[in-house]
Amino acid sequence: MTRRRAKQQRFLPTVELPVGAEPGCELCQRFVRSVSRHHLVPRQEGGRHGPTVALCQPCHSTVHLLLDNRELARKYSTVETLRLAPELQKYLEWVRRSRIEHISNRRRR
Repeated sequence: MTRRRAKQQRFLPTVELPVGAEPGCELCQRFVRSVSRHHLVPRQEGGRHGPTVALCQPCHSTVHLLLDNRELARKYSTVETLRLAPELQKYLEWVRRSRIEHISNRRRR
């Protein structure tokens, strides 16, 4: 196995839900076609085998854009606290009104 392939397999894939299932993002609580698994405590902070939640792609990208891993581990280790994060309130108001399935955002570094 090449190094590139081994590196790609570490990331959790997007989960396509079967027809008839109620797909939903646990953060914005919208019904979406596909979700990805988000570690509530990031793997880098010791949450490799910890709980995960299903997030749509826009929410997953935005969570990692606006909050760093240390903040996620210390302050937002449950979906309820993540839903109440002040940094995400403006985004959550916007996305709940939106029918968007995929957004493109670039991470600030």
